[in-house]
Amino acid sequence: MTTNTAHATAALSPATAAPGPAPATGLDERIRRNPGAHRVLTGDRPTGPLHLGHYFGTLQNRVRLQRLGVEMFVVIADYQVITDRDLADRLAEHTENLVLDYLATGLDPERATIFTHSSVPALNQLMLPFLSLVSVAELSRNPTVKDEIAHSSQSAVNGLMFTYPVHQAADILFCRADVVPVGQDQLPHLEVARTVARRFNDRYPRPDGSGLFPRPEPLLSAAPLLLGTDGGKMSKSRGNAVSLSADEDTTARLIKGARTDAERRIGYDPVARPEVSSLVLLAALCQDRSPETVAEEIGDRGSAALKRTVTEAVNEHLRPIRTRRAELAADRGHVRQVLRAGAERANAVAEATLAEVRSVMGSV
Repeated sequence: MTTNTAHATAALSPATAAPGPAPATGLDERIRRNPGAHRVLTGDRPTGPLHLGHYFGTLQNRVRLQRLGVEMFVVIADYQVITDRDLADRLAEHTENLVLDYLATGLDPERATIFTHSSVPALNQLMLPFLSLVSVAELSRNPTVKDEIAHSSQSAVNGLMFTYPVHQAADILFCRADVVPVGQDQLPHLEVARTVARRFNDRYPRPDGSGLFPRPEPLLSAAPLLLGTDGGKMSKSRGNAVSLSADEDTTARLIKGARTDAERRIGYDPVARPEVSSLVLLAALCQDRSPETVAEEIGDRGSAALKRTVTEAVNEHLRPIRTRRAELAADRGHVRQVLRAGAERANAVAEATLAEVRSVMGSV
């Protein structure tokens, strides 16, 4: 699911990535017609560097929405790190690196509220009433939770894992976001947020009968899910991703080791040939071409030619982003100031929402 900062001119800088096309959906059309009527909540857990899956899955959408004029909140979900691991390792470092990735890809702190989860106490207080609205059975059968448990690095799964979707619901609903740019794998979590919003509104209506929370809608990118180099889900924690901050040699090595298949002719068939098709799609996204065109061009030259094409496309596309990121990394004080300013804004919004929640619940 779950936004970012840089100098005010960064979003228009040559180093900024051009946002990819959004899918043609009713929600997207409504946003285009009236961007000021919508609020986005998005973000990431600080468990490592952002990678190409994040970039094409949601980062491009964030930049595009920002440019349209949609109000945006970006949460660095540091508390959520301990849902699936025993320790929150190198948390401060990972948090600052996330901000660098955000800024380098074009997020502008003048137009987006970037903050850490732990810096907004009122946000976390919302999770308690929200938990009362969701059953244990609903939480335990959430497919994203099941997947996270299967890949957990904990010695034993803790209770926070089952509250993870509700934690994310609090992230989304504290600022009353109605749009959440997500990858396909996060849709079950967003459905929990929609359920929480509906049940809260039904149980605790305002005096005029209206609901306090909107039901947030997902906004999927044109490439909601890229496979990792091992053919599985691309993930920061699984060592199968090309990070945005990786150098060109590391990128080449990782792509060279990517899984393909035994068929020499390169084609684009995501169902029958998922690993090859994911690489073809990655090159196409970087070159702003169709995957069919890329596959036809490579033809009978095999997987080695495919990987060379992908490596060149990725490094060319990321070069200005990486240059911008290196410039930003030289001023860590600016990164921290972005987080301070974001926390101040997020706290004001969260405290106002919590006050209204207490009022409709009659707990004031």
